[in-house]
Order: sequence, then structure tokens, then C-alpha cells
Amino acid sequence: MSRSLVATYRLQFREGTTFETARDLAPYLARLGVSHLYAAPIFAASPGSTHGYDVTDYNAFEEDLGGVAGFTAMSDALSSADLGLILDFVPNHMGVSPKNLWWEDVLRWGSESRYAQTFDISWEAEKILVPVLAKPYGEALADGDLSVQLDAENARMRFDAAGYGLPIDPRTYGHVFALMDHPEKDRLVRRFSVSTPAEADELVERLAEHLEEPSFRAALDKAVAALSADQTALHDLHEAQAWRLAWWRTARERLTYRRFFEIADLIGVRQELRRVFRESHQLVIRLARERRLDGIRIDHVDGLADPKGYLEQLRQAFQSVRRTPFVHVEKILTGDERLRTSWEIEGTTGYEFITALAGLYVDGAQEAAMTEAYTAFLGEEEDLRAMIVRQKRSIFQRNLAGELTHLTGVALGVASRGLATRDLGQDTMARAIVEVAAALPVYRTYVSVDGVPRRDIAIIDDAVDLATSGREVEADEPIQFIGRLLKLDFVDGADVAGALDFTRRFQQTTGAVMAKAVEDTAFYRYNRLIALNEVGGEPDHYGAETSAFHDAMQIRLEDQPDGMLATSTHDTKRAEDARARLYTLSEAPELWRDIVAGLATELAPWRKTVEPLLISPDPATEWGLYQSLLGVLPPDFDPEDGEARAALTERLQQYAEKAVREAKRWTSWTSPAEAYETALREFVAAILDPAETGDLLAQFWKDVQPFVAAGALTSLSQATLKFAAPGVPDIYQGTEFYDFSLVDPDNRRAIDFDARAATIESDQPWADALADWRSGRIKAKLTRAALAMRGRTPALFTHGAYVPLTVEGPMADHVVAFARTGEEGGAAIAIAPRLCLGLLAGATEPVVAASRWEGTVIRLPETLAGRTWRNVLTEETLAASPALGLGEALSTLPFALIEAA
Repeated sequence: MSRSLVATYRLQFREGTTFETARDLAPYLARLGVSHLYAAPIFAASPGSTHGYDVTDYNAFEEDLGGVAGFTAMSDALSSADLGLILDFVPNHMGVSPKNLWWEDVLRWGSESRYAQTFDISWEAEKILVPVLAKPYGEALADGDLSVQLDAENARMRFDAAGYGLPIDPRTYGHVFALMDHPEKDRLVRRFSVSTPAEADELVERLAEHLEEPSFRAALDKAVAALSADQTALHDLHEAQAWRLAWWRTARERLTYRRFFEIADLIGVRQELRRVFRESHQLVIRLARERRLDGIRIDHVDGLADPKGYLEQLRQAFQSVRRTPFVHVEKILTGDERLRTSWEIEGTTGYEFITALAGLYVDGAQEAAMTEAYTAFLGEEEDLRAMIVRQKRSIFQRNLAGELTHLTGVALGVASRGLATRDLGQDTMARAIVEVAAALPVYRTYVSVDGVPRRDIAIIDDAVDLATSGREVEADEPIQFIGRLLKLDFVDGADVAGALDFTRRFQQTTGAVMAKAVEDTAFYRYNRLIALNEVGGEPDHYGAETSAFHDAMQIRLEDQPDGMLATSTHDTKRAEDARARLYTLSEAPELWRDIVAGLATELAPWRKTVEPLLISPDPATEWGLYQSLLGVLPPDFDPEDGEARAALTERLQQYAEKAVREAKRWTSWTSPAEAYETALREFVAAILDPAETGDLLAQFWKDVQPFVAAGALTSLSQATLKFAAPGVPDIYQGTEFYDFSLVDPDNRRAIDFDARAATIESDQPWADALADWRSGRIKAKLTRAALAMRGRTPALFTHGAYVPLTVEGPMADHVVAFARTGEEGGAAIAIAPRLCLGLLAGATEPVVAASRWEGTVIRLPETLAGRTWRNVLTEETLAASPALGLGEALSTLPFALIEAA
């Protein structure tokens, strides 16, 4: 096995972060106490990529990051610091870019390409649709946006669409040669037109020799120019290709390949084919054999045709590796869904841990009051579940219309083989598919040629029942037919291959439907308490008892003791400390209501009517915007600092624009409403500009100080729990200090690692660190001390038993505590505050007097009682007793990590 998992540190490469950056950070990460660098995608990607998920070559490092030499130097530095490497790998899709040679080959040769089956392309379609034109094809042709260009260096011709280049099938070069004034033209036309792909490649090599002749080159240049100027000739050449250029808006309806969600620039890869798997995993397997790879994180595992089969292939590929890499998957678990243990992996990337924390820190007793305040501000009631169903229908029918058309065609083909189903029509079938998908409570099921898991039968049956009761389809039969297809419930004469194809594609699509409808639409519309609008979250599950948190941790221990514990990721809607602060709003909804009312009154002049029935910002956006303002302000914010205000204005404006476009209510990415967005930007600017709104911002900052202090304590509390809970803490870059970032790209801003390195080397006393809480240094101090504790006994915190501890006394509701115990007698206890606004009783400092804990104790089971304990943060020794008094345990800090001495 690889080196022990203590904690991972996620680093976002690109935009200034290179292999050299990571190499230089290795000593710091080792001192911090993590065991593994967890790297964002580092393989070759589309030019200008800011994230690396648009891979163009699985077997090459990105040159802009430092290439092979840079990676090797980074790897050596990590090894020298005794750090492992976990790579974020993207098997589901690749970037459609000229840099992707596999894609280029498919475009050039069509179904005759060696890579024709590498991508999930519907080859029954006449052409590969390339939807990159800014206008309809006919307009682009007429406006001169299309042309042919000669790539003399490679002796090839390319089709250019306003800067977007496409390969031309060499066998159609005759369209250009025919216009040449040169003796060779007839021979070239004839030889190229009748060649096979292999023969055409040989002819291209000979063409390079001709291009060295000035007369030939001049004649060919003139022919290229002539064809480009002739719309009819240019169109004829275009029509002779395996691809067809199209207006970008055509993608949602007519795309001929499976894409990632609704992004046409990301094409699905068929990892279920062994050749494709083998060719796309050469480099990662080699890195594992060279002991330069300790783990792999599989991006969007639900997008694969058969996740279980893929993970089995991965395990088999790693069998020859002496130090088998860890495997984690990006998998969103919803409701009571659990990780499939049959996958035999270490675990997920940890979104479900965020959901468990949200339940712990949100005050469920105040839900009605918060709902009343939100509803009153909106002037209407919102039903989140109904909203999600509506959005799932809309996303499937509009944004993913091409997928729906494909699925409908496959389903009709299967239905035509059965006497009872052959009369089902296209519209009825499409609506049945939509309704079952809309009723599905999870991202996807996992039915495959290997069988139908029992839990999936229950999920499908429940979805069919719900879809049937919805009465969106006139008859029950088409919905029930879809349910049978999804369970591979065949009848005599059934099209087995078609049923398998339908089920595979449906399962790959429902994840996209769920993600786009929920995370990227509803979570930007339903703004009651936006801290709950997180990936994998359920905003209508408003707070929970501590017992629910303990149950969730027991499940983690059973299903994925080595799974990641995330609090911030590159995909979270807002960073962990922003959420921690916003959780505290749940404890005082009336106070928040009054603060919002004051803001809304003062900002009325900047609220603009952009249409007869539309005001910008609309009420739901405005309510969420005020929460975002509270979440983004750093604890040491100075309202008089003009430079800080300007930076915050830009960040909040960018976030507001993204939020309303994702919400798709009044504007969107594809159809921006300029008047609405302009008014929104001006509204945001007014909030942060004293020249416009006087002391509004200063007064707001003064009014929210109780939330700021309680949020800081909540932040330290969730860090305490993360470092002791079952699993492997994942630290997103920079979050060892406070992080109040908003959604990507805000969470990819530059990190001041020098300040962090200086802080973890400091021996500042804990009391002083707590007094200096606004700087965020106390969080880094906690991180280092906690990781040192984990590093001493890593197995205790992954596979050790989880023991919920009973808290009794007047402050019992404000504390969560648990113990971790190991087989060899090791033990540790975590004690963390919750519902911190009430705990601090409105104070503006996150300090809890020891007297506040008087009479509150933690009951220790017999196996833990009678032992001597040491607080690993403060070095204090605690008296052994069947009951641990919080006045003693939390005398210096309002949170504790305690080891058995």
C-alpha cells in the first residue's frame, strides 16, 4: 500500500500555480503535517484552460505547468519531504480542441478513424456536429467567416471558422487542387480522391515535397484563396467532411456526441472499452509503477457508462504496482444514499461530510421563523421540492434536448419489438423519460450488464410510482415501460442490446440533469439560508440533532474510513468559513430579518425597474445577496479601507452575475439580460460605496459582529471535528487560514503561503492566538497541532472505533463530543461547540468564559474512564474521571482535542 493517509492538501494548478510552485511548497506542507499533495488536473489540456478538466492528452503533462522536467522535480521534492501525490484524473470526458490529436483524427477521418470508438459519438448521424459558430451557418458563410487555410509546415489544409480550426479530410483536397493552375493538379485530384486514410497520409508526406517548389506553392496558395472566396465551392468542401459546422445554439438539440453536462467543448470518452481504458491510462499506471503516484481521484465517476466496471479495471491495472494507489471518487450522495462498498475504493471526496456539519450547526428550532422572514421578503412562498422537479424537467427538455431525443429514439426502438408497447409515440415516450428522471431522488442508478442491484430496484420502483402519481403523462404504461427498461426487465423478443444502451445512456444523463437542475439552478434560486445550498446538500433539511451527526460518522466508518473529509473544494458554492458564519444566522432569524429590512430600505433608490413586472435585483436575489455580503467580508474588514472595498465590490459583482445567470430566472449565460445585470452591478456597487450610501456599510458591519464572532468559533469547531472524524481531512489551498471565498473562480485567487508558513512556525500562546482571532492565524495553529496528533496514530482516526459521547448539563445543546479508540489502547476525544451565536449570547468575541460551562459534563464510558488525558492543543493534563467537566476541558479554548496520555 501507499504511505499512510493523514491528510491531503488540494492545490489548484494553472493561472500561476505550476509544478515549480508545488515543488517549493513541499517543505511547508510537510511542516504543516499533511501526508499527500492532492493535485488538480495536471495533464495537457485545451489552450488557455484555467482548470485542466478539458484534457487533450492523458499521457502528457501540461507544458505550461513545467512539462516532464517540472513534474519530475516536483515529484522528487515531494518524496524528499516524505509527501505522497494524489492526482485528479478525468476519465469521463476530454476537451474538443485542435490540441486533442485523438479528436482531430476523428474529425479528419470520421468513422474510419482509429479513435472513432474512443468517443461517445452517435455514428448513425450523418455528420459530427461542431457547434462553434457565433451565428447560423448560412450567415457565417455569407459573411466570409469561413475559409480554407494551408498549414504548410505540416502539408495539410484546415478549415477555419473565425479562428476555430478544423482538419480537412485529405481525400477531399481535390476541391482545392482542381482550382490550381499547375501540371500536377489532375494527378493530385485523382490520387487523393481514391485513397484510403493510410494512403492519404502517405500522399500528404509527398505533398510536403511539392510545397518546397515555389511554383507549386504559389499555385496552391492561389487555389486556396480562390476557394475561400467562392461560397459555393467552400460549401461543397464543407459538406464533403465528416463534420458539420453549426451555430452554437444548435448544440442543445442536435449534438451528435455525449458531452459533459451541457458543455459542448467536453466530449464523452468510452472508458468501458478496454482499448480506450488502456490508451488513456498509460501515464498514470507508469507513474504508479515508478512510485510517483500514491492515489488517484476520479472526476465525475457517475458520468461513466459503468462506474463499478471502470473501478475494477483500475484495480486490475494497479495489480502490478508494488505500492497500490488509493482511489477516491467524486460522487455526490443524496439523502440516505450510501457509497457502494462493492466498488472497493477508499471513498468519496467528502461532500457528504459538509452536509453532516450543516445539520449540526443550523438551529432547526428556528426554521419556521427563518422561513417566515424569507417568505415575507419575497412576498410569496417557495416549495423547494416542486422547484427542483420543475427545473429537472426544464433542463432535460431544453438544455439537454439532444440527450432526450437520443434516449427517446432508443426507447422507441425497443418498444417497437413488443406487442404491448409498439403503439407508444415519440412525444409520450419523451415525457415518460423526463418524468422518471425528474422523480429520481439520486444522481443515478448503477444497473449494468452484470445485473440490477437490489437498492436500485427500490429506487427505480419508487421513481416510477412518483412519476405515475404526478399525472404529467396521460397513461401509466409508458412510465412503467421506462421502469422495466431501467431494471432490464426483458420480455420475449425484446431488444436486449437496445435496452442496455438505453439504461446506460439514461444513467449517464440523470447525473447531469440533477446537477444542472439542483446545484446550478435551484441552489441559486432558493435563498432562504444559502449556507445549505452546497453540493450534495438539501436546503430544506434545516438542522438536526447531534445524534444525526453521530449516525453519519458511524456510516462513514462503515463505508469509507479512508474517504476524504471536505469542508471546501474547488466546486463548493462558498468557502468553509463563509458557510460557518452563515450557519449562525439560523439562530437569530428575527435579528437577520431586521438587518435586511434596514438594508433594503436604504438601498431602495438603487433597485431599478427594468421591465414592467421585473425589478433588479428581484427579492430572492436581494435576500441571497445580503447573505453573500456577510459571508465574504473578512473578520478584520475595515469599512474605511477604500482599496479593500473596491476589491470586494468586484468580487461580489462577479458572484452576483454568476448567481443570477445560473438561476436562469431573469437572465442566463446563453441569453444575458443586459438591463437587469447592469442594474444588479450598480446595486452591488452602491452597497460598498460610502459616496453612494453613506455609513450603510459601516453600520451593517457593526450590526453583524455577533454573527462574525460566532462564525469564527463555528469555523474552529468544524475544523476540530474534521481533524478527528472518521476519514482523511482534505485541506483546500489556503484554508489553513480563514477563507471567505465565493464560488469558482473566486476560490482560485492567489494564496499568501509565506504568511501561512510564518504562522505555523510561531510559538504564539493559545490565549494570544484566540485574542488575535480576526487574523485567522489561530486556525492555522489548530490545523498544525491537529495534524501532528493524527500523524502520530493515523489509523486511529481512519479505522478506529467512533464513540459518541453523552453531554449533560445546561450547555449540552451547545456541544458535540466523540471519542476515537483503537485496538491497541489508543484513544482521543474531540470536543467542539455548536450553535455558537447562542453560546456566545450575542458577544462580539469568540471567547467563552469557563463559568459558562459550569455544570456541563461529558460522560465517559467505562473503557475511557479512569485514564489520564492530555489536551494536544494547550498541553494541559486533565484529571481522570467518569465525567469530564467542560469547565476544566475548555478552560483555555472553547474547543479541544484530547489524547489518552
